[in-house]
Amino acid sequence: MNEAALRIKKVHHVEFYVGNAKQADFYYRQAFGFSRMAYAGLETGWRDRASYALSQGKATVVLTSPLTPDGEVGEHIRKHGDGVRDIVLEVDDAGAAFEAAVSRGAEPAYPPREIKDGNGTITRSAVKVYGDTIHSFLSLGDYRGPFLPGFERSEAQGRGAGLLSLDHYVANVTLGEMRKWEEWYVRVLGLDRFMTFEDKDISTEFTALNSVVMANGSKSLKFPINEPAPGRRKSQVEEYNDFYRSPGVQHIALLTADIVRTVSQLRANGVEFLKVPDAYYDALPARVGAIDEAIGTLQDLGILVDKDDEGYLLQIFTRPVEDRPTLFFEIIQRKGCQGFGKGNFKALFEAIEREQDRRGNLV
Repeated sequence: MNEAALRIKKVHHVEFYVGNAKQADFYYRQAFGFSRMAYAGLETGWRDRASYALSQGKATVVLTSPLTPDGEVGEHIRKHGDGVRDIVLEVDDAGAAFEAAVSRGAEPAYPPREIKDGNGTITRSAVKVYGDTIHSFLSLGDYRGPFLPGFERSEAQGRGAGLLSLDHYVANVTLGEMRKWEEWYVRVLGLDRFMTFEDKDISTEFTALNSVVMANGSKSLKFPINEPAPGRRKSQVEEYNDFYRSPGVQHIALLTADIVRTVSQLRANGVEFLKVPDAYYDALPARVGAIDEAIGTLQDLGILVDKDDEGYLLQIFTRPVEDRPTLFFEIIQRKGCQGFGKGNFKALFEAIEREQDRRGNLV
């Protein structure tokens, strides 16, 4: 069995459950530069939730809040705070994809259902993954509305930052579960192991973790999975799991073609990033060789660089975007390299540990 049987086209969007979608809509437009394209709520006939659909380049996110304290959205937020509920996979046939996934051992979240409005009909189904996260299967058919049934056009421009698409989605799971979910992505979605990082690759004086990256053949779908490894103190994965109250999506990487321009704009918009010591940049030329960008500019912005045989990448990580130290974002530019910044792991995780220590969670 392989991914072709499910006919996964792409990640259609990522849905966040948030405490106040109206305010989150403003935040993601003003801080990250997304623009709103559609809205659903009381005015469109929804009685239990409100949702805002935003996009930038080919990256689409949906922000959903409950209208009452009851129900799955309210319970999700009570337990986890704001976070990713659904990574939605566009497929040719959501019914067939669901049946194939369940036949391979996936646990159903909800069976195929047709959803329609005056603009046409879609089919949607879902299976459970780690924690309370799900993967929906979505087939659009001939739907011609502004987003999905129940949404009306509602446009508001954001302070665009040149983001192009969603690059990858990193899961944090509990100790001993990484291989379980690796096997799940192979068996259920037909993905393959793309890269593996062991604790010796991702470790500091105090903490360590293991990671595996699952991907499809074209590498258009990339799902890294982290688990903690034994260390002297609590790792970033354990801190996340403690405050999120379960496994979940730790961060989402957003792709750009010009990271200097993007990060400059995001900083101007008020986005806060992790900072690595200046000594990191002293060693950079010897480690990565010639690059197009000025080292001084990268140092001023806090952008990291790594290379492999195919080229190099530039990346930077935000601080958590919630008060709970859970979800954050990565901004990444790929110049040939399809990796994940292995050479930056030590500097990055030391920066995360400094933040953990300030929060009193590096214990």
